[in-house]
Amino acid sequence: MQDAQDIIDTAHEMADAARQAILPLFRSASLATDNKRPADFDPVTEADRAAEKAMREVLARRRPKDAIFGEEFGHREGSSELTWILDPIDGTRAFICGAPSWGVLIGLSDGQGIRYGLIDQPYIGERFEGGLGLSRLTGPDGQRPLAVRNGVTLDQATLMTTFPELGTEAEAEAFRRVAAKVRLTRYGLDCYAYALLALGQIDLVIEAGLQSYDIAGPLAVIEAAGGIVTNWQGGSAAQGGQVVAAATELLHQQALELLNA
Repeated sequence: MQDAQDIIDTAHEMADAARQAILPLFRSASLATDNKRPADFDPVTEADRAAEKAMREVLARRRPKDAIFGEEFGHREGSSELTWILDPIDGTRAFICGAPSWGVLIGLSDGQGIRYGLIDQPYIGERFEGGLGLSRLTGPDGQRPLAVRNGVTLDQATLMTTFPELGTEAEAEAFRRVAAKVRLTRYGLDCYAYALLALGQIDLVIEAGLQSYDIAGPLAVIEAAGGIVTNWQGGSAAQGGQVVAAATELLHQQALELLNA
């Protein structure tokens, strides 16, 4: 992309703006929370809305021709071929519990694929970035490159997902087939699990029931770090749904075989 540096600078300004909107409300006793689905607790907070508004204001000023798709405020049409895909707080349940495993997700699509993404964890000050020639973590200890872990066999692998229930019973059973073969399975980190995969700390993330804003940013970060992200059939995961992220082609293929057994 000819304007790659402007895209990168804009994404960082958006993430900074989201941090400023969110952090005063994190672990606040007065945090206002609503339930988007009364039959099934799906929380949204004033921090979610404030963060997405702050990011949209940056885009309106810096890149008004680009389209936007955000979790809280939906679509805004654009005249360029680019769409920013925003999840202001991925892991709102963790957020309202005071656990710092949530994150701000930013992805950029050119209509053919996800080209750039950020996973930002404001409270601990870590920002994972991938695409447009970049693959890096910036945090309290400075900057370091991202790279997935290689050479791990399935029986040595660490697998993560957010919810043990994992969607339908059939999807949960498919997940358990993979979990039975790995060394360690852990739950509950939302988008931070994808960041750990890109950092080389874990080897697999398997989820179901995702939206495009849940995976666009992480997808770009993991692919830039050398990993693989697809749906459970091996196709594009950019639209969400069933997602498997793997550090290596071998682990990816083994996971697909078990998921579809």
